[in-house]
Amino acid sequence: MTQRTQSGENEQDLPIGTAGGFFDLLGLRFEETGPDRVVITWDVTPALHQPYGIVHGGVYSSVVETAASIGAAVWLGDRGQVVGVSNHTDFLRAVREGRLRAVGEPIHRGRLQQLWLVEVRDERDRLVARGQVRLQNIPDADRLASRQPASAPEG
Repeated sequence: MTQRTQSGENEQDLPIGTAGGFFDLLGLRFEETGPDRVVITWDVTPALHQPYGIVHGGVYSSVVETAASIGAAVWLGDRGQVVGVSNHTDFLRAVREGRLRAVGEPIHRGRLQQLWLVEVRDERDRLVARGQVRLQNIPDADRLASRQPASAPEG
């Protein structure tokens, strides 16, 4: 288990990078990253709001997939990589400000796929969003989205 207080610390301990880019844009802090549990916190800012002044649903969906993907990748380790194939996130309570906490835990881990449940709670421990992510275990992800042109069909 890796204890971290901000994106980028101890990144060498994880099979995927968590520093910079999208994670920093959202302001994610990785409090716990392990094969059985991932905890991410972040502060709600106006940059994360939709036009009505509440957290945009895409933020919840992104954090849910991030927590599931990191946990799944840590569990799979050097046996391959993981990619999300389904993300179903429910938005249960509107939030305008404060700190949110996402906790992800596996429901099922198999040879080909994993299923993770992630709950997002506010500072009063109220459930504000809940998501389930199915991930594919890929032994050779170098083939994904290859830049090689597809071969012409024979015929």
